[in-house]
Amino acid sequence: MSPVPKTAMVLAAGLGTRMRPLTDDCPKPLIKVAGRTLLDRVLDPLVAAGVERAVVNVHYLAEQVEAELSARTDLEIIISDERAGALETGGALAKAVPHLGDDPILVANTDAFWGPAGPEPVEALAQAFDPAGMDVLLLLADRERALGFNGPGDLFMDEAGALTRRGDAPSAPWAYAGLRITKPQLYRDMPVEPFSALKIWDRLIPDKRLHGVVLNRFWLHVGDPQAHADAEMWMRCHGA
Repeated sequence: MSPVPKTAMVLAAGLGTRMRPLTDDCPKPLIKVAGRTLLDRVLDPLVAAGVERAVVNVHYLAEQVEAELSARTDLEIIISDERAGALETGGALAKAVPHLGDDPILVANTDAFWGPAGPEPVEALAQAFDPAGMDVLLLLADRERALGFNGPGDLFMDEAGALTRRGDAPSAPWAYAGLRITKPQLYRDMPVEPFSALKIWDRLIPDKRLHGVVLNRFWLHVGDPQAHADAEMWMRCHGA
């Protein structure tokens, strides 16, 4: 069992091309679902679970994201500026390494959240993280308890929680839910250039150092305008 990390990396630099026209003049993290931005729907449960510091990368319409973050006083915000070029889910961490410290950190996407809102999944992730036996622990969503995700699934999990990728299989039961705990040391020797976090995960799989824990909540993925409309309806129907 590990404590909830005090530092989180929040990935907010995407172009949001699949969300157009909603993202024509609004960065994807600032799109609202039931009156609250996707960025707040990610940050609020992190803060409630005990996160004190968030490193947030910015690229597309960066000034808007920075202005939104400047209003938050409940945690320290550090901006990782990617205006010169977005670095994807792996390169973003390589650039931010000087701000991440030595202890395991949370890494959160800004296009997915769970309902009803609350810190419990963050706490469950931390409780399941065993630094002696794993380097990355992913929060996994059950495809049968999800909205806005129509893919064939991402991952298989064995009885010990170790993960393998779907590969050529037609489907897999688990989707990555957009939140993980990772050791920042994994990115220290990586080049500051665009690359996916999958590059790191693939190195860990043979040694069973990539693990997962299942989200015990309904999961909402907001990847396109239809998913956004569906999420709006679901959240309003459930009073969130």
